[in-house]
Amino acid sequence: MALDKSTDAFSLQRRNPNGGTAPLTHWTLPNETDPLTDVLLGSPAHLFHRATSSLSRKHLREAPCNIQVAQAQHAELVDAYRHFNVNVHMLDAEPELTMQVYSRDSSVMTPYGAFITAMSQWWRRGENYAAIRAYEKLGIPIYDMVTAGTFEGGDFNVIEEGCVLIGCGEARTNEAGAKQVAGWFETEGWEVRIAYIDEFYVHIDLMVVPIAEKLTAVCLACTEPAIVDWLKAKGHEIIDVPFADTMALGCNLMSLGNDKIIAPRSSETLIDKLRARGFEVAAVETAEISKTGGGIHCMAQALKRDANA
Repeated sequence: MALDKSTDAFSLQRRNPNGGTAPLTHWTLPNETDPLTDVLLGSPAHLFHRATSSLSRKHLREAPCNIQVAQAQHAELVDAYRHFNVNVHMLDAEPELTMQVYSRDSSVMTPYGAFITAMSQWWRRGENYAAIRAYEKLGIPIYDMVTAGTFEGGDFNVIEEGCVLIGCGEARTNEAGAKQVAGWFETEGWEVRIAYIDEFYVHIDLMVVPIAEKLTAVCLACTEPAIVDWLKAKGHEIIDVPFADTMALGCNLMSLGNDKIIAPRSSETLIDKLRARGFEVAAVETAEISKTGGGIHCMAQALKRDANA
């Protein structure tokens, strides 16, 4: 497809400060549930198990990640995307970027281009620069860059078209960063809600992840009731993911659209509920790689979704 260079040409700041930024013409991403055609993944080639959160610290203390097994699990995840005919784009592996496998955090793709985040932990900050290089190579313009505070991609949760739930736990995404990003999208006319979460949960996509239109996976045991009520008021049906499964990243799935899902094999309750509804679920083993701090949703940045695919 020929790109409209007037709207899709690479630049480092495409956002109109007054709102009304034109959506891209090729790299369309209206929501997180339309059929996925392109995804950005990070390589686990230099993966290193760090104490990035309470959960990863617990695993590091009790049973550190077997890196070779984790790399094999990631390869299975890549195969799952390709099985569903999703074009897989990879960040260039760099030895200094040991957590780059979690490609959702260093940038966020939007209908207007990607915005570059501001990582909280020092060992991840270089991922932001690698993300810029990746978008330049793909020809995807940068919408803007977070400058007011810290912000990570796992806290930008598009609930439906024109509506985003932003997580703020202070340890990763802080209030200054959350409010800056919220302001951008409010100016574009989006509905924005900031969810203040306990830093134990790291990002909002640990507990709330869209499955399909008006269908959302939520851990009711750890999600603020007001957020659940807000989702229900918008007509969303909730599939509850048990707390124990959520702590093993069981809510951290990836919607492929057309009733297809990639989910962690250990999330049996969620998988059973989805299959009972007629969903095709690729259950991928992620237990070892998730010891390092993230799940399937954390390891993917959707680049393009097409309702007609």
